[in-house]
Amino acid sequence: MTPEPKMNLRQALAIALKAVRNGRNLTQEDFGLVSSRTYLSTLERGLKSPTLDKLDEIANTMSIHPASLVLLAYSILSSNNDPAIDTPDIVCQETKQLLLQLSDETTNTR
Repeated sequence: MTPEPKMNLRQALAIALKAVRNGRNLTQEDFGLVSSRTYLSTLERGLKSPTLDKLDEIANTMSIHPASLVLLAYSILSSNNDPAIDTPDIVCQETKQLLLQLSDETTNTR
């Protein structure tokens, strides 16, 4: 029996996009102003990766912050590879540290 191949980030984002879209009771056609149904389908099948601008437009259509979609994708990916990893906590801690560092650098350059 051969082991299943590991999930990649594009596949994890595909799962996240489809889960959020279905959870919000949206159809692929509901994204007509920002994306074609065909393009959204390729994203949800993990065949393509969206640009940041396109991810922002898709997330806005779903009434979710684009960073939440990316975080969900990384959480799916890390739980598939190592269920002990708590991605949201890691990202929150790192972001807080980086914001403090940025604030300190901004204060020191004034």
